[in-house]
Amino acid sequence: MNKERFKEEYEEGSELLWPSDKEDKITRQFYKDLSNLSKNINYSKKKKLKLFEQVVRIIKDKGWG
Repeated sequence: MNKERFKEEYEEGSELLWPSDKEDKITRQFYKDLSNLSKNINYSKKKKLKLFEQVVRIIKDKGWG
């Protein structure tokens, strides 16, 4: 099914523009990719923080700090 973009008009005078299937698929993929990117960035930050915490613990345990 490949629906084209269409406009829905209401009695109050407002209009709602619906995307075509192709536009909808592209938009959904964009937000999916954006979400995955955001998750990867957050994971990377947590990983760096844990590494930093481990280095600080090693320094404290060795008596250097």
